[in-house]
Amino acid sequence: MDRAGTPLVWYVSYGSNLRSSRLAYYLAGGVMPGTTHTYPGCRDRRPPRAAAPLLLPGSVYFALESKVWGGGMAFYDPTVPGLAAARAYLLSRQQFVDVAAQEMHREPGGDLDLTALTAPAGRRGAGRAVLGPGRYETVLLVGYWGPVPLLTFTAPWVLADVALTAPSGAYLDMLAAGLGESHGWPPARIAAYLAGLPGARGVWQPDEIAGRLIAAEATEPA
Repeated sequence: MDRAGTPLVWYVSYGSNLRSSRLAYYLAGGVMPGTTHTYPGCRDRRPPRAAAPLLLPGSVYFALESKVWGGGMAFYDPTVPGLAAARAYLLSRQQFVDVAAQEMHREPGGDLDLTALTAPAGRRGAGRAVLGPGRYETVLLVGYWGPVPLLTFTAPWVLADVALTAPSGAYLDMLAAGLGESHGWPPARIAAYLAGLPGARGVWQPDEIAGRLIAAEATEPA
């Protein structure tokens, strides 16, 4: 909890919310330029208290089809060998619940039953709360930063159980920008990472992704 007694969590993003300006629409609401989806926002619209880069055990992969970006969406499978680049945002528990609700296509304002996340170690389902059968309806406890839990959401299935879908260029652009912003990686490393993820591998080449990122950086205002 913070000094005012507000429960805090680290929201761990590995997809488009790697970029803070993207997460801002989940928090404050509105329509992000280049998209048509309206985000209702959180009850508490304040920005994150802190943010930090992370590497999680497992892999990001692309599947299904995004209604916002087209192409595959990013999901996280902690059972796959490797490391997944992520970013942790320090939010109130209420903000996390409202962000998760929006990802689940639910109206923010309620609560989520996350008791399974804190079940005793070794008990079946510990660290995993399945809130529905759909995309992003499974919340995972991926660790702790001090006393504060690190929470993310993904699909209830694993990589081996789903058909892969290549991500769109616009979606990769957002992920690439978020990786540069959060991890400080150069374009070549960002491109190699994204091009190697299941769903993108063999469809997107590293030089394509790096070229798009460099071009985007060149047109951004100073």
